[in-house]
Amino acid sequence: MYRDQTNNQTIFSILTFVLISWIVSTSCFAAAKNPPNIVLIVSDDQGYKDLGCFGSQEVITPHLDRLAKEGARLTNFYVTWPACTPSRGSLLTGRYPQRNGIYDMIRNEAPDYGHKYKPEEYEVTFERIGGMDVREKLLPQLLKASGYVSGIYGKWDLGVHKRFLPLARGFDDFYGFTNTGIDYFTHERYGVPSMFRNNELTEEDKGEYCTYLFQRDAVRFLKENHQKPFFLYLPFNAPHGASSLDPRIRGGAQAPEKYKKMYPHLKDSLVTKKKTGRYEFRESSKGPVIAQGVSASKRRLEYVASITCMDAAIGEVLDLLDEYKIADNTIVVFFSDNGGGGGSDNSPLKGKKGMMFEGGIRVPCIVRYPKKIKAGTVNEGLLTSLELVPTFLKEADIPLPEEIVFDGYDMLPTLMEQGESPRKEMYWQRRADKAARVGNWKWVESAKGDGLFNLSQDVGEKHDLSKSHPEKLKEMKAYFANWKKEMAEAEPRGPFRDF
Repeated sequence: MYRDQTNNQTIFSILTFVLISWIVSTSCFAAAKNPPNIVLIVSDDQGYKDLGCFGSQEVITPHLDRLAKEGARLTNFYVTWPACTPSRGSLLTGRYPQRNGIYDMIRNEAPDYGHKYKPEEYEVTFERIGGMDVREKLLPQLLKASGYVSGIYGKWDLGVHKRFLPLARGFDDFYGFTNTGIDYFTHERYGVPSMFRNNELTEEDKGEYCTYLFQRDAVRFLKENHQKPFFLYLPFNAPHGASSLDPRIRGGAQAPEKYKKMYPHLKDSLVTKKKTGRYEFRESSKGPVIAQGVSASKRRLEYVASITCMDAAIGEVLDLLDEYKIADNTIVVFFSDNGGGGGSDNSPLKGKKGMMFEGGIRVPCIVRYPKKIKAGTVNEGLLTSLELVPTFLKEADIPLPEEIVFDGYDMLPTLMEQGESPRKEMYWQRRADKAARVGNWKWVESAKGDGLFNLSQDVGEKHDLSKSHPEKLKEMKAYFANWKKEMAEAEPRGPFRDF
């Protein structure tokens, strides 16, 4: 009797152990099979201060402010280039522009002087034939290992030919435009139709405000795919200036009347003035004409109203994540592709889009991931857009491919306040303009100005310390030279590099 009881207890213990092991292994397997959704939202040329949660008393952004309250504000976040194309190439590859091959713009500059391309002429310009090297692996391609479905709605800017378009780079669905800017209503770039539905040009929605269209398709994507792991890339063109040959439009962004009415203190009026400089509008070879120009008040009005419209679109996306009860398992990241341009407020930073000063490369960033990031936090760690790909892949339980050299780090431990950022240095180059940050020291050598700055004491880069700290200046230049050597020795990538 005793032996039978002992045997029964032994069998029960074994069965209990097996059951617990099965439950634990099943839970781990389920977790591995339940990777986080990813929503990556990128604005275009938005100023560092042009969000309520980043200090603006003017710009109305309730949904992005909510995102910040529920996640983390990153106040020391950088992109890899002070303008569009290279910045976007890096955030999708996790690699410096000089390593992935997109280290300058894919654009034509002739329209800046009033030239409108004929169709056959446009077809052979660099804006039409340039693109990211097909050997580069982009984030959606890498995410497929965990069964992600990926959609992009908005600005692509990495090539127009089919081999460069999103569907060839791992995305499953695409609606948006392929170059650096468009008219918000006609969807044309300097008179050239530029909106795509997957691999085909389309004018199906011509006349409709493009932010509404990107919002529409992002919502459709979520409704169709919320029950599986997804990557939603939502790169708005707001508040980028409109690419129009009409000087009354091209001087700023464009916004719907509904949102402009929310800013009654700004005047919606044009001024008559002579256009000068690079963006001079010419109707003939005889020289400039007197044309309707955009006043500072109207430029600011269109700019801020386009941000508020974008914010409303983001709000619907956030509401859907709540409705489908997937917000806790979704990483939402928002930032601007570079510093603010015309009409923006980059304070307290110096400079703007196109510059190597902080106003050109440090951008507002928000990350929400309720499962791991404490709500309402502010993170001052040195972080960059190069961190996105390694972070997303780590959370998706996808090993970084050994054959690819990544320039970023997993930033979640930093955002979870488990330690300092692993990033200690960052480098930038735009043609002859150069910059380096090592610790709190920043060095700039550019056409817009030079200097050595201690950002811990001088975030506005007002005090050049080159003369008082010559050894530090020498050290910063040496760091930059080492980085340049590393980039030169990397496996070459097109379209600019000679190999």
